[in-house]
Amino acid sequence: MADFVGAVDQGTTSTRFMIFDRGGNEVGRHQLEHEQILPRAGWVEHNPVEIWERTSAVIRTAMNTRGLDASDLAALGVTNQRETSVVWNRRTGRPYYNAIVWQDTRTDQIAAALDRDGRGDVIRQKAGLPPATYFSGGKIQWILENVDGVRAAAESGEAIFGNTDTWLLWNLTGGVDGGVHITDVTNASRTMLMNLETLDWDDELLSFFDIPRAMLPQIRPSSDPSRYGVTLAGGPLGGEVPLTADLGDQQAATVGQVCFAEGEAKNTYGTGNFMLLNTGTSIVRSKSGLLTTVCYKLGDAPAVYALEGSIAVTGSAVQWLRDQLGIISGAAQSEALAAQVEDNGGVYFVPAFSGLFAPYWRSDARGAIVGLSRYNTNAHLARATLEAICYQSRDVAVAMEQDSGVHLDVLKVDGGVTANRLCMQMQADILGVPVSRPVVAETTALGAAYAAGLATGFWKTTDELRQNWNESERWSPTWSDEQREEGYAKWKKAVQRTLDWVDV
Repeated sequence: MADFVGAVDQGTTSTRFMIFDRGGNEVGRHQLEHEQILPRAGWVEHNPVEIWERTSAVIRTAMNTRGLDASDLAALGVTNQRETSVVWNRRTGRPYYNAIVWQDTRTDQIAAALDRDGRGDVIRQKAGLPPATYFSGGKIQWILENVDGVRAAAESGEAIFGNTDTWLLWNLTGGVDGGVHITDVTNASRTMLMNLETLDWDDELLSFFDIPRAMLPQIRPSSDPSRYGVTLAGGPLGGEVPLTADLGDQQAATVGQVCFAEGEAKNTYGTGNFMLLNTGTSIVRSKSGLLTTVCYKLGDAPAVYALEGSIAVTGSAVQWLRDQLGIISGAAQSEALAAQVEDNGGVYFVPAFSGLFAPYWRSDARGAIVGLSRYNTNAHLARATLEAICYQSRDVAVAMEQDSGVHLDVLKVDGGVTANRLCMQMQADILGVPVSRPVVAETTALGAAYAAGLATGFWKTTDELRQNWNESERWSPTWSDEQREEGYAKWKKAVQRTLDWVDV
């Protein structure tokens, strides 16, 4: 009898494979980074072939390190960076172009045109999303319009589309030799092409982007007892394992944080930040700049929805300090450097490298560091960078409360930045509520594993998963209300300085 469940976590900067036991404990992992391709300002790409090669490598290494084979896994789940779009040839398996990453802003004119003529309001109503460079629809349109031969290939059914989940599932199940072309409701809900009520591609929305329906994958539940397919004997697992779960990374983290009840929320700290609030089976339309999205769909049960606040640049701002400015040698050093000063010294950093996402949705914004004087040092900038992560999360929490009426009593957190204890203390101080981190901080992979295991009966119920959740650390607010509101007022002032920088 198989004792473990595997999960592929294909992220923005790296891909990992993790193996979990019945208690939700990590028993193995391997992780590899992939290249960030930046052809020009505002363009961000990945090589889909490299991503598939890295995925294969991390699976093989993790399994070999633990001495496991395919028979040891009850199921396999996939979770992925959402909105990152791949178009490839179903006959040759070769991508027509690099994957266009969710951070990419080249489609700003497409998004602006949608809003100018009223189509944006239809997208908001049907898809729950504002027209924005963030989502997949504009990226597909750009490839169709700018890469030779793709339009004709799409019309004939030869060129097919998927976010990175679809690309990996296709390759894991055989690729050109019968690979399945599918996605799940959570990833489909990030395209501007799926109707939230029907959970199917919408012809009117497709017409806005002039996208042939034949390009699109079949939409399936996030956790599917009928399974999507099996891994191939010649693939990285070396044998057949049922593929039974597929969720966008933030929805997977919500499952990993066991936020199964209406009103429960989590915040994931990665390349960007993503706060999701479970709204149950109700579609809650945001009036405050949030996204309405599918949270998950478990088998034949009704879809569960969420309000989401998506923030483009948080952890990647720390990477910027390392890679572009060179003031730290590694992400962990940001905590020590920021701790050298007691406060930000009046410096505020708004890292609007890809415009501003929730709740502003301003593609014309660009990053700004304000409040500088001769007194300030690199330590103040490091502290302002960590504070920017937390202030952006407060922006989203405020919008979430306005839309839902739910006031957070505690914020469940996960992701790489939660290892930065100073940053988590800042988050508690800036929000004014306790911050709680679970024992397993990599809840994205855990959520994909949970969804996969639920589909095969490895775990019987979501209550069983709740019993696995344990708190590792909690941070409580130390700032006064006056200090908190003064800091937030200055943050809002700094945000205003970033707007109207790019002519759209």
